[in-house]
Amino acid sequence: MSTKNQRYNDDGRTEPPPSGHKPSGNLARRDVEAMAEEIVKFHALFHDLFVRREQRAWSEFYLRGQLSDLERKTAEPMILARKGANSAAVRTLQQFLSLGTWKDDPILWRLQELTAKELGEGDGVVILDGSGFPKQGTHSVGVARQYCGHLGKLANCQHAVFAAYASSRGYTFLDRTLYMPEKWFDEAHATLRERYGVPEDLRFQTEPQLGLEMVRGLVTRGTVPFRWVLADETYGADPKFLDGVEGLGKWYVVDVPVSTMLWVGKVVIEPAGQGPMGRPRKHARVVEGTPPRQEARAIAAGLPEHAWRRYRIKEGSKGTIEAEFAFRRVTRSNKGGKPSAEATLVLRRSLGDRTMKVLLTNAPRSCTRKRLARLSGQRWPVETAFEEAKGEVGMDHYEVRTWRGWHHHMTQTLLAHFFLVRMRLRGKKSGADAAAGKAADRGHAAGKEADRRPGHRNTPVPAGTKLRGVSLTPPPNRRPTPAAPEAA
Repeated sequence: MSTKNQRYNDDGRTEPPPSGHKPSGNLARRDVEAMAEEIVKFHALFHDLFVRREQRAWSEFYLRGQLSDLERKTAEPMILARKGANSAAVRTLQQFLSLGTWKDDPILWRLQELTAKELGEGDGVVILDGSGFPKQGTHSVGVARQYCGHLGKLANCQHAVFAAYASSRGYTFLDRTLYMPEKWFDEAHATLRERYGVPEDLRFQTEPQLGLEMVRGLVTRGTVPFRWVLADETYGADPKFLDGVEGLGKWYVVDVPVSTMLWVGKVVIEPAGQGPMGRPRKHARVVEGTPPRQEARAIAAGLPEHAWRRYRIKEGSKGTIEAEFAFRRVTRSNKGGKPSAEATLVLRRSLGDRTMKVLLTNAPRSCTRKRLARLSGQRWPVETAFEEAKGEVGMDHYEVRTWRGWHHHMTQTLLAHFFLVRMRLRGKKSGADAAAGKAADRGHAAGKEADRRPGHRNTPVPAGTKLRGVSLTPPPNRRPTPAAPEAA
């Protein structure tokens, strides 16, 4: 998105960009009513995690707003659509997000449980990726001039780390955290840290450290089944991240820079400790006479043509996507140039211009090359999830400035995205069930038609529906959202 599409308030603050999509309008009235009931049932799964009734009510209200056909998914348009021009209600909803004392973690953990139930597979994939949120000025927590993937350049923005889950059944988000640039921890930013509610015990962490912390949390809780961790070269360039994932018993497939230094094959390592003469060695090292390390691109350049073989990566919208691959066993090195663990170097080059991508994996040798080739192109679900979350449920439509407000909004966004995924799965299942029973029921259609309730639908919501037509009005017989002065 270019900056010319951003809008600004009179005080210079960036307004969240509109979704860029017109409401799809592909839901009939009965679909919208069914959706409204489904939202109520879905949100009820989290009710016990909110201490106060007002918190539950405003959370559901905000969820409905994010799933609505509003072009801007922020507090004021939501209130205007449901309650009219009510400034007190707008402030209350903003307080619910920015100041509310409800806790995010238990909600995310419950979300992970539901994700495991709906999508979980033992061979599942956790994908780590960052996303930037362009901002104007310094009036938001963690904002700084840094690389913004959303714009593809250095820009004033917030940056965050997300963990997504993918299996053969679908994909969604699992976790999120705001990245805080290192300069935000200096004395000059002390006032801003206090103003925006940055936790006092928070310390600077790199993006790979934040990602590894998320993976560690998933392993510790043991709720979501997964085997693989995928990430781009931001993570792959950090040997400690790779060591950390391997230490958790997971297999990584990560992009690494073409300049990554590696030893070809397995090398003999002399451990740290007393040598045959002289002072003790502080670090392990390769034995004398071992060929020197090489850059990954040099290893690729030295391979004969017959070492490359074509493999299928995935099925794209325009057909099968393939590339040429070569594989070599290597020994990694840490940033100090000392030997580390063994790994497999995965070299991938496009069929056209032969652009090369370099990956590393710690998967065992029993893992097929066909599987590794497919995993090399398996990060698309998180990119698609970002597009859906920003285009459909207002991930980047926020006006909060505080640490708590940012995480509250993103927690609600993850709920909204998972709701869409859940409804998509319900639609597919209903459609499959209907197709399976169609032939058997054909001879009894007339009798069954007589028994069918008026308005009954075999498929409540069409599979693939974007679901952006949900009304903000709650279903009949629901208690209205409280307009209490506090939403904390």
